[in-house]
Amino acid sequence: MAGKDAFQVEGVVIEALPSRIYRVELANGHRLLGFVAGRAAKTHARFAPGEKVKLQLTPFDLSTGRIIVGTK
Repeated sequence: MAGKDAFQVEGVVIEALPSRIYRVELANGHRLLGFVAGRAAKTHARFAPGEKVKLQLTPFDLSTGRIIVGTK
């Protein structure tokens, strides 16, 4: 998913689901599922509802994204 077509967006965590999956809402109102991957997964990062996160999306599947970092 880290290909050259991927782009980054910011969103807010709405709901925490099992297995480190989160429901995230973007600024335009679009809701999608975000999963923790990479360095954040190794450190067992947890995100609370209301917390801002940065996601990496591909143009092929806009319904799921990879949470790459949490912002405050």
